[in-house]
Amino acid sequence: MTTLDHTVTTDGQEARGTSAPPLTDATRDGREARGGAAPGLPSDRVTALLAAMTLEEKTAQLVGYWLDQNGVVAPMQGEMAAAQQGTALADVTRHGLGQYTRVYGTRPVEPDERAAWLWAEQRRLKRETRLGIPALVHEECLTGLAAWKAATFPTPLAWGATFDPELVEQVGAVIGRSMRELGVHQGLAPVLDVVRDPRWGRVDECIGEDPYLVGTVGTAYVRGVQSAGVDATLKHFLGYSASRAGRNHAPVHAGPREVADVFLPPFEMALVDGGARSVMNSYAEIDGVPVAADPALLTDLLRDRLGFDGTVVADYFSVAFLEVMHGVARDRGEAAATALAAGIDVELPTGDAYLAPLVERVRSGLVDEALVDRAALRVLRQKERLGLLDPEAFEDEPPTAVDLDSPEHRALARRLAAESLVLLSNDGVLPLGSGAAAPVGGGAAAPVSRTPGAVLQGPVAVIGPNAHRAEALQGCYSFANHVLATHPGLDLGFAIPTVLEALQDSLGPDAVRYARGTEVEGDDRSGIAEAVAVAQESAVAVVVVGDQAGLFGRGTVGEGNDSESLDLPGVQRELVEAVVGTGTPTVVVLLTGRPYAIGWALDGDQHKPAAVVQAFFPGEEGGTAIADLLTGAAAPSGRLPVSLPRSAGAQPYSYLHPRLGGPSDVTATDSTPVRPFGFGLTWTSFAYEDLTVDGTATTDGSFTASVTVRNTGHRDGVEVVQLYGHDPHASITRPVAQLLGYARVAVAAGESVTVRFDVPVARFAFTDRAMRKVVEPGDVEVWVASDASASRPGGPLETGGIVASGDGPVRHEFPRSATERAVVGLTGAVHGVSLADRRTVTWTTV
Repeated sequence: MTTLDHTVTTDGQEARGTSAPPLTDATRDGREARGGAAPGLPSDRVTALLAAMTLEEKTAQLVGYWLDQNGVVAPMQGEMAAAQQGTALADVTRHGLGQYTRVYGTRPVEPDERAAWLWAEQRRLKRETRLGIPALVHEECLTGLAAWKAATFPTPLAWGATFDPELVEQVGAVIGRSMRELGVHQGLAPVLDVVRDPRWGRVDECIGEDPYLVGTVGTAYVRGVQSAGVDATLKHFLGYSASRAGRNHAPVHAGPREVADVFLPPFEMALVDGGARSVMNSYAEIDGVPVAADPALLTDLLRDRLGFDGTVVADYFSVAFLEVMHGVARDRGEAAATALAAGIDVELPTGDAYLAPLVERVRSGLVDEALVDRAALRVLRQKERLGLLDPEAFEDEPPTAVDLDSPEHRALARRLAAESLVLLSNDGVLPLGSGAAAPVGGGAAAPVSRTPGAVLQGPVAVIGPNAHRAEALQGCYSFANHVLATHPGLDLGFAIPTVLEALQDSLGPDAVRYARGTEVEGDDRSGIAEAVAVAQESAVAVVVVGDQAGLFGRGTVGEGNDSESLDLPGVQRELVEAVVGTGTPTVVVLLTGRPYAIGWALDGDQHKPAAVVQAFFPGEEGGTAIADLLTGAAAPSGRLPVSLPRSAGAQPYSYLHPRLGGPSDVTATDSTPVRPFGFGLTWTSFAYEDLTVDGTATTDGSFTASVTVRNTGHRDGVEVVQLYGHDPHASITRPVAQLLGYARVAVAAGESVTVRFDVPVARFAFTDRAMRKVVEPGDVEVWVASDASASRPGGPLETGGIVASGDGPVRHEFPRSATERAVVGLTGAVHGVSLADRRTVTWTTV
């Protein structure tokens, strides 16, 4: 189909997208009421600098340049980046440069040597370009700075499992300090996409399936990174995770209400409450309009409604993708014009469209130069704020003896990993006893005691394809799996004990036996017999299975590694069932980047392990954290940030579903998850007592809810107290349960703690039929529970007891706690919610 040329001006394009909810007076007023958040004016220095620029110098500030092209770390990287190869750096930067792309993160480089190069290169830019403006440097930082020898932290899905924003903020701060030390100015994280379908390969980059959890944890990370003077980049704006059937880059068919109420809130929180300074667009199209071409999202919503005044950077090659993937631009020039008018300020990773093709369209009168000026002003303001326009920028000496994996890094990595581990089942075999005995007499096994929880009187078998692989502990955006996968033979550059090594360290090397059993992928079963033999001679078997993270077909999960199935990859289930079949108590540890359909392991009648532990890529200290949990040196406290799926056919699924989104008499299918959002066991047990909630609140006000949390067991523990709500009668359908807030509290054995929540009524807000964000008057229900399905409409639950999973057909039972529901009467008129309304729940203990 032939497209028509049109002139693009600051007023926008001929046709605007319709994905964003419309602006209302309430949202506009709220933006102004934020105080200091409305777009500011550029400084005299920036204004003068822009006035002195040629068109080529302006567009040079709107692009990145990728120094290294080894391997594949971005979609269609080879095809898209071929044009920049073989060009001298001095020629590339003759008009200046906006950003350097992944100076440290594209291939293995010694940090000290690369820093020396970078300082020299920045001085060259200051000396040899007419305007003397250094380049901003950006890097990936989703699981730590993605650079050789840098600490690797747990993947974001593990952040969500901790329900601990304060700890995530500390992690963000230490990552930010590492970047700042190396001369990096912008980090491409966090990912604020809300999980909708676990088949999507990028689930391990996400925080969870609840917008409030994603927003609070993601905002904490933003605060941490930016406390070090590095700009955080929110991605992927907007709706990326709702791609059809969980396929990467696939079309998104989400209505404007779902966009507003599910996908937008985490970004709103990170921008308004966290002050995030950069945003990256989504690759996806929503209802036929690519986000990179949609001014309704990138300008009307992001800037006019949310008041964002930072820079919008393109996800890699997404400007060119408007031509080559989406087909909404006939060439690079039209792609540049479309993206620039929509609101993308900076083309990354290279200047494929924003250089010569854009200059040509401006000179031909097809693009208003004011659009270029608009983006260039934003870039110059960012550089000024980061100190890049100061005369002393990069005039100091580059860092030496850089330690990117310091004791502080490792301590935080270990704590985050420990808090993220989720105990899914335990028949008493955990924690393992101490004093495992070594085999005696020519390799024969000593007599073993198989009493769960008793002192081990025999070796521990450690089995599985992920038991002794450092890569299995790390996510897709770790340097190991993102880059080093294409550099075989090169070590990781830092210590990362595997689960096997950590258990050997805890129990003694002679107390542990090892068999690989199978690979992560493939159908090779030849090692299962050895695994069975090792298990038969052991007191306990620990089987470590799961994923291999990677990119675009390199692995089982990660960017481009979507899945049609939610069964464990390869023949790993067969390995588990064979080991369980020996009669040896078996603990399964899942090292994965997505939740899998493991109902057979939790609720099956046969081949059911004695215990199951879920670990979402727990990073460099993950092996040690797992060993600590298994041996009882640490207690489990993680909770599921995503539901454990029943099957691939039950997807997409969210616990935030209305009544007809779950099982009912009008369908033969049951989407009830195997374990719900928020679920997780501990070594002890908790009961909730004395729920007290304000009886009334105004629609523009707040209410308090307090509950006593009692540790009814014999061990100290940490409980994640989850406050849920439900609006039983509204002008649109509402979820059967919605997380309002949460608190992570430590309670000693036999003791109790009272948790008091202060809840803004805006937590019950939704987008009404007129597409306004409102709180309606009427009664709402509030309760405290240990997971999202621990209370059902229609009656109270037994506190501390056993209740059936789901609202429909009873399938299996598992322990959880919940209070009865309290009713809060919301009074007053319908309240139009604005950015001035408080978004977060606070809590205290008494």
